[in-house]
This record gives sequence, C-alpha cells and structure tokens, in this order.
Amino acid sequence: MIARSMFRASVAATLLSSVLTPCLAAAQDRSQSRSMVSSKQGVVASESVLASQVGASVLERGGNAIDAAVAMNAMMGLIAPMNDGIGGDLFAIVYEAKSGKLYGLNASGWAPKALTVDHLRAKGRTSMPARGIDAATVPGAVNGWEKLLTRFGRKKFAEVLAQPIAYAESGFPVGEVVSVFWKDSEKVLREDAATTKTFLPGGRLPQSGELFRNPELAWSYRQIASGGAAAFYKGAVAAKLLASSKSHGGTMTAADLAEFDSEWVEPISTTYRGWTVYELPPNGQGIAALEMLNIMETFPLASMGHNSVPALHHMIEAKKLAYADMQQFDGDPRFVKIPVEAMRSKAYAAERAKLVNAAKATCSPDAGTPNGTDNGTDNGTDNGTTYLSAVDKEGNMISLIQSNYSTVGFGAGITVAHAGFVWHNRGAGFSFDPASANVLAGRKRPLHTIIPAFMEKGDTRVAFGIMGGWNQAQAHAQFVSNIADFGLNIQGALDAPRFSKETFLGCDVNFESRIPERVLKALAAMAHEVVMRGDYSSTRMGAGQAVMRNFTTGINSGASDPRKDGSAVSELLPVRPTAPGTAAKR
Repeated sequence: MIARSMFRASVAATLLSSVLTPCLAAAQDRSQSRSMVSSKQGVVASESVLASQVGASVLERGGNAIDAAVAMNAMMGLIAPMNDGIGGDLFAIVYEAKSGKLYGLNASGWAPKALTVDHLRAKGRTSMPARGIDAATVPGAVNGWEKLLTRFGRKKFAEVLAQPIAYAESGFPVGEVVSVFWKDSEKVLREDAATTKTFLPGGRLPQSGELFRNPELAWSYRQIASGGAAAFYKGAVAAKLLASSKSHGGTMTAADLAEFDSEWVEPISTTYRGWTVYELPPNGQGIAALEMLNIMETFPLASMGHNSVPALHHMIEAKKLAYADMQQFDGDPRFVKIPVEAMRSKAYAAERAKLVNAAKATCSPDAGTPNGTDNGTDNGTDNGTTYLSAVDKEGNMISLIQSNYSTVGFGAGITVAHAGFVWHNRGAGFSFDPASANVLAGRKRPLHTIIPAFMEKGDTRVAFGIMGGWNQAQAHAQFVSNIADFGLNIQGALDAPRFSKETFLGCDVNFESRIPERVLKALAAMAHEVVMRGDYSSTRMGAGQAVMRNFTTGINSGASDPRKDGSAVSELLPVRPTAPGTAAKR
C-alpha cells in the first residue's frame, strides 16, 4: 500500500510538463483519473453528467456560457436539492471575451430586517441556530440568475429553464453520491411536513437509480420562466416564501424580499508564479485564498516536491495564517471596514511567512494586524454547495457557485410548501459577538464560504472552483499550486490528493489516503494531527470543476473532479442535413 502511494505521488509530480499539453510519455502510466475534454466548441463542467448535458445543449441551441451556466444551476437544484437550489445564494465571475474584462457578481441575500441578536435572545437563543427558519436569509440565486442573463446572456428564462422544467416533471434517476446525502438527511427530512412530502415521496428515501420527480419545483421554475425574478421576490413564489416563513415563526417580510438586489463587484487578485489569480471580495472567503497563495509564494514549493513533507507543511501553515486573518476581519463590507488591500499585499504576506516554523506545526496562530484594526471571530461549516463552469466557442467564460449551506438537513431543513425547494440556512454563519465583523444585523449579509475563482497567464484563462465549506480557499490555493508549481493540467490539478484543515484552531488536518504513509508519518512527527480520509474524499476535500481556454489556438478544455458524479461535456458541432437522395462523398 505504501509503495503504491509513493508511486502515485512520484507520477503526479512529473506527469505533466505544461498546463496546455499533457506529457504523452506518461499517458499510459499516470495518476490522473481521466483526460481533459477539449474542443473548438463550447465546454461545460458540473458535478452531474445530466446537468452538463443540459448546459451543452443550451450552447448547441445558440446560447452562450452564461446561458448554459444558469441552465445547469437550475438542473442541479433539481438533481441535488440538498446542496443547492433557488432557496440559496450565488456568486459568479464572468469573463467577457469581446471586452477582455472580468465581472464579479455577489448574489448573497441579507438577513430579514427584524432578524437581530435581540430578537433571537428574546426567543431564548444564545447563538445562531444551525437550521430552522431563523437561520434563513433572503435567497439570492434567482436575482443573480436574472442579473447574469440580462447583462451577458443570449437566452431568456423560458429557454434556459425549459429542460430543468421538463426533467422536474418527468423525473430523473437519483445519482449515487446524491443518494448518500439524501440518506444522511433522513431524520431532518421527517421533521417538517412539507419537506417530508416533497423529498421523501411515499414516505421513503429515493434510492440510487430510482426516478425522482419534483412537479412543485417545475411550477416554481415556470413562474420564473414567465415572470422573471419578480415572480420569486414579489409574485407567486414570494407569496409561498412568506407563507412558509410565517408558519414557522420567521421574520421575513414582503419588503425583505422585494427590496433585495444582488450587486456587481470588482474581482480582487494577486499574482502567483506568473499567474494572476482572481477571487471575489468579502463577504466571501476568497481573500484567504489570495493571502494563502502570497504566503506560499515565499517558499520554493516546486523544489520541495509535489505533496512532499516540506511542501505540505508550509502550505498547511500558510493556510492557518491566512484563515486566522479571514476569520478576524472578514464580513459584509457594507457594515464593517475590511483591510482587503493590506491582506492581499505581498509585503504583508512576507511578514506573515516569517511566522512559519519550518520544523514544527503551529496549533493556534493569531491574526495579524494588516491595518491595525481588530475585529471579532466567527466559525461554521458547510458542504451543501454546487460549483460549475462553462466556456463557449467565442471565449466567454463563467465560474459559478451556488449553495444551500448545509447538506445534511437540506439547508434550513424547511421546504417552501408547494414550491419544491428548501430555504437555505446561510444565516447560521452569523455571530452573536458584538465585537465580531460578522455579528448578526438586519439587512446584513453573513460571512460566506462559497467562492468562485479565475486565473490567467498569457493567452490561457481558467475558470475554476472547489466546493466544501471552509475547505474552499485552501483547495483553491492547492489547485493553483498544482498548475503553477508542479505543471499539472486542470484535470490533474483537480485529481491530485489534497489536505483540508476544517477548523480554525488546533493542528488537526484531513489528508486523502493517496498521500504516501511515510509523508504522513513525517508530518505527524512535526505535530500535525493527521486525520485519514479516503482516496477521494468529497465530504472533507470538496469537489471542483474547471474550464480553460487557450486564446491563441481557440481550444477550450474542461475537467471534472472524480470526487463527485459529474463530467465535462463539449458542445457538439452542428451538422448540415444531407439532401434526400444525395450520396455521401468519399
């Protein structure tokens, strides 16, 4: 076992010599799970083969990458309802080919105006509830869809939602991974009548391969298809949202829904070994990925070796330092001043890097003082997320992530009756600490875990993301390092074994078992508390997708993480029909 793991690691370190071209010598003897999907046509990638096929079909019908992404997202809300859906939030980065510009979209919802710390204390709460109606904030996804389609899309809601509506009515076979999430949530699903009715049809769990239908979600999608986002925030769907909130004792009002609007934001970036890496600004954790990369860049990771003891040690320590700062300072920038520029600066990273002990793990890193401010802290986890990406033949690209927050329990654990979807529980991420940057307040957005990403170098651009709670920023940094330091292509970069430290304090770290035993023993000797996971651990390491375009050759490529059930799929080349009686030329 040890020998096999060592062999795999050595192959991964030398497998690919270029981001653009696989090393052909290693093609028959490699650790990469599959090849990239490459095409002159558009390419999409999601965690469901069916959702990817729907996205590709939108491209084939004249849609662009943004149209395809919204269609895939709607499919994922049907296929994996515990992870994502129109009851949740959304973030996206769009690359517009004609202008060469990047655009960020923050479609995360705010807390109801009356949802305050005092209100919850009056109900006997001493901290934010993990689920239930008081953990629900305004869902931002549908507003985000409309923003994306209006600004960049070619298709209307009716066209991009047509196939999701059809599958919601006719049904689809439940996937293997999704069926496990469904089973994990069974207890919670039985606690709410509307949830039981919708997601335990006939009173039992849908099994892997069994057909599942959601006609009530088809109804909700139809309202959006005909009435746009207004149907969700002001119309027929809004009425069901408000009725659901009221029946569970929630504070959501018509004004909370109607007055919400997502916002376009400027992506923030740093450079890493010649690549420029982009994330979205707070209230997301993308700033931690940039700071972590800046700290990692001060160490010669490539010469240390891929997933070697020193490389892993320095990356883990960089994660701890970056996350300590993120936890201390991150929140909703409309409510608190966040030192973003200082946190992503090279000079600040160089100072933080001096705190890394090359021989021993640090278990309780302190936050730095990037601008002399001092805010509070917050904690939380999530796995209920979907990430997808798309690139079309013109070179438009999108990196999109969407979430219900908690997988187990289907978000807040409350289904909007007769509407076919659950409330998310993103409000669980708020703090009760009045000194915290992330303290609960009405109309405030919580610190978010979900983050899309983008990277570019020369004529190559990559839209990527890796889901999984607080795993995301550290997984982004590992993905970038796999490409920039170790020459893996986008599929190899997703495949490569990862670490994930879920907690903010302590020395515990999750490792996939493909990392050699000798490496893990050496890390344990350095005070890292090794927690072993499976070969491909989607629960702890998350799962990602990526698309890439080489603007010199016009070739698009896609990759899908083997930790989930998805795939990258290419748009098919249109074929002109042959006239009747015309013989094919040879």
